[in-house]
Amino acid sequence: MGAMDAAHVVDEATGQASATISGETGRKKRKRKRDEVETAETLSRSIANSGEPAPLKKPKKWKNKQRVLVFCARGITYRCRHLVNDLKILMPHSRTDSKLDRKDKLPVINEICEMKNCTKCMFFEMRKKKDIYMWVSNVPDGPSAKFLVENVHTMNELKLTGNCLKGSRPLLSFDPSFGGSPQLELLRELFTQVFSTPYHHPKSKPFVDHTLHFSVLDDRIWFRNYQIVDGGGGLTEIGPRFVLQLIKVFSGSFGGPTLYENPHYITPNAHRRATKLAAAFRYKNRVEAKKSLGKRRADETRGLPQDPLEDIFNEPTDT
Repeated sequence: MGAMDAAHVVDEATGQASATISGETGRKKRKRKRDEVETAETLSRSIANSGEPAPLKKPKKWKNKQRVLVFCARGITYRCRHLVNDLKILMPHSRTDSKLDRKDKLPVINEICEMKNCTKCMFFEMRKKKDIYMWVSNVPDGPSAKFLVENVHTMNELKLTGNCLKGSRPLLSFDPSFGGSPQLELLRELFTQVFSTPYHHPKSKPFVDHTLHFSVLDDRIWFRNYQIVDGGGGLTEIGPRFVLQLIKVFSGSFGGPTLYENPHYITPNAHRRATKLAAAFRYKNRVEAKKSLGKRRADETRGLPQDPLEDIFNEPTDT
């Protein structure tokens, strides 16, 4: 009975002590807040009485808050994964996410970009472990463009001598051909908004030591990354390098009405089928040429007289 009463008294004392401490802490916080408010009011009254203008707030330097979501779908190969990692390194304003499941529809990416607070998106997907497709979209209103990615070479694979500071802001260089057609002008603006690092971005460095070059050749867009060499103004390639073949341009983000469709685009399956048919046609021509050669030789030797010494070295076999 005495032990139970002692424990009860200790608990009550502990509870009272904790309540007293919490009450003192709350009173201190309220007093500190009251002092801060009084100090601010006194300062504002003194400034008003002196006639001096109120101090202006320092404007923020980072105004362009666009972010790019760079990620891919499941089922890609190591080459596509390394390309995605290289692009993330080149764009300090990029964000990433886990791989998208194959069963998910493409419009789901708009919701992912909204959750990640991104206004642009670069999405990679692969078909048959061979063909890489890239989507570049302005989220959520569009437009968006779909490309076939060819001739992919990553930075680790090339081993080039060029180098640049990680996080530095690039110069964007476009071929004069981008001003020749409406679809290329649209792509130029889209690439400018995606690849250009915002000014004073927290993850960027205040240096410009490399340039991203986009050129148009053979109805394809060639991407190169060069280092700007100090002094002479020369360029040294860094990597990665790849070629984009435009498929379609859509008015919405990852869908919508088609604004442009490339008439020169040939699907990879049709290209592989044409290559196999050409190889089979060459083999068929080779076989037919051998048959015709044998027939010509037989016709040429048919009218000639028989040589009496033809069988002189043919020894008879004993049976």
